[in-house]
Amino acid sequence: MSNNGSDASPVQSVDRAVTVLEILAREGEAGVTEIAVELGVHKSTAFRLVAALENRGLVAQHMDRGKYRLGVGILRLAGATTARLDLVQESRPVCERLARAVGETINIAVLADGYALYVDQVAGPSALQTRNWVGQRLALHATSNGKVLLAYLSEPMAVPALERYTEHTIVDQAVLEAQLDEVRRQGYATTVDELEIGLTAVAAPVRNLDGRAIAALSASGPSFRLAAAQLSATAEAVCAAADEISRRMGAPRVTAS
Repeated sequence: MSNNGSDASPVQSVDRAVTVLEILAREGEAGVTEIAVELGVHKSTAFRLVAALENRGLVAQHMDRGKYRLGVGILRLAGATTARLDLVQESRPVCERLARAVGETINIAVLADGYALYVDQVAGPSALQTRNWVGQRLALHATSNGKVLLAYLSEPMAVPALERYTEHTIVDQAVLEAQLDEVRRQGYATTVDELEIGLTAVAAPVRNLDGRAIAALSASGPSFRLAAAQLSATAEAVCAAADEISRRMGAPRVTAS
C-alpha cells in the first residue's frame, strides 16, 4: 500500500476507514500514529480518516490520553441492525402462517431514508410469479406498507415528490393526507394498481414495546383476486397477524379507533 494517501480512491478510503474501526475494536483505543503505522499511510491521512469518523460519532477521542476509541455511533448502527433482525425473527412464523391462510405474498417493511425498505418476504401458495422485494426501497405513497409507515409516524413527514407510477398513483398531497387519516381510523392501508397495474396490497402496523409503529406487514397479490370481499377478509387477517407480531415485540394490545 502506498504511504501517500492523498490520491486514495473513494473505495480505498472506505476500506481504510473500516480498517480504523477494526483496529479500535481490537485494541480498545489507539492514537493517530499507531493507526497510521498499521494502515501504512502518512499520519495526516490517518488523522483525516479518524476526523471523518469522529464527525459521524463512530469514534471518540479520550481527552486525557489523546487516543481514539469506538464512539456511540457504532451502538446506534448495531442497535438498528439488531432491531431489524429481531423483527424478522419474531415475525417469520407469523408471516408463514399468514401466507398459508391468505395464499398471497407477505412482506415486512420498515422506514429507511424516506422509503419503505422491505426486510422479509414469504410467498403464499397462490402467489403467481413472485418478485423478491427483500432489500428494495419502494415509494411510501404508492405502497400499502409505505402508507402505514407514513400514517403512524411520531412526527408527520411530507413526501417531497409524489412520483406517478400508474394512472392510479396518488400524486396529490391533500389526497394522500386524507388517505393517511383513513388509515389511522381503520387501522390498515390498501393500494390498488397504484405501484403496478394489476397489483393490490393491504398492510397494517407492527408496534414495539412503547406502542410505536416500527414496521408494516402486508399481503399483496393480483388485483383480480384481491377484490371486494376477499380484500376485506385479507385486511382482517393482516391486522390480526400484525397485532400478533406486535405482541411478540412486546407491544401492548391496541384497538383501532
